[in-house]
Amino acid sequence: MMDYIALQSHQVNKIPLYYVDVFIMKKTDITSDWPLPPKGIRLLSPKFLVDAMAADPLCEDLYPLATGFYPQARHHRMRRQQNANYLLIYCTEGQGRLKAGKHEWSIKAGDIISLPEGLAHSYRADDKQPWTIYWAHYSGTLAREYSQRIGNEAFAQIGLQPRLIADFEALFSLRRGGYSIDAYIHSACRLKQMLSFIAYSAQRHQSQPGQAIDLVKIEELMHLNLCGNLNLQALADEANLSKYHFTRKFKQVTGHSPIQYFIHLKMQHACQLLDSTAHSVKQIALDTGYKDAYYFSRLFKQVIGISPSEYRRNKAA
Repeated sequence: MMDYIALQSHQVNKIPLYYVDVFIMKKTDITSDWPLPPKGIRLLSPKFLVDAMAADPLCEDLYPLATGFYPQARHHRMRRQQNANYLLIYCTEGQGRLKAGKHEWSIKAGDIISLPEGLAHSYRADDKQPWTIYWAHYSGTLAREYSQRIGNEAFAQIGLQPRLIADFEALFSLRRGGYSIDAYIHSACRLKQMLSFIAYSAQRHQSQPGQAIDLVKIEELMHLNLCGNLNLQALADEANLSKYHFTRKFKQVTGHSPIQYFIHLKMQHACQLLDSTAHSVKQIALDTGYKDAYYFSRLFKQVIGISPSEYRRNKAA
């Protein structure tokens, strides 16, 4: 193995940024001589900090090994016979191509590549519309679990998420703060948050051919009716599915039946009303579509774990 580290300084918006350009060559890796562009970033975690993070109880479960940003990465390509760690790539512009195991995918803006340890793979930017990507190599005792949460395949869709882009930028800022273990622990915690957000977003975009559910659209309908009622037929009609297929697909995506999910949203809304108003429990029951305050209170306790009155008292404490 040969390691090459080069420091580069660039002026971006009159703020000096120092980038660590790291190449780790292995016989199993085939890399292009793709040059890092002026606004590109590669940041490697030094070995002594990797060892420190792996031994620290606050971040031993997951920590970054390397992170980066490749804007309009023309001619960028990589092939590995065996991935030595876990890799996340988020495409925000352009197109690319991924092959992992026996499967291939076309990659576009809003797509995620999630590659587990040990999986042979190759990927490349499109020649005509090269991708812009954010990426992170990571490891840890729970790295496999975080990767599996994103999905069972190497490809997932989450759409364009400004929050995730901001999280990557924050991660870069943290890691430019010098070789402080506290900064790296903070960056590890940020990475955990990012991966859990990606898993959540991928779940919301999950679909199967011919049986897709627009969960955002269904949730919007539910939110519009928090003060009233919705039946299963109305929800199924919104998804253009039968009640049976809608319920089955909805539960696959969310882990709950549609009506359970709707009740949970209602109880969440009730909590907001208990927090932000002085309305009586009876009034809040009416505001969430329940004429019977006792029935509302029983539902609230089933979902939240305590009665509405106890919830309000605990808030005051």
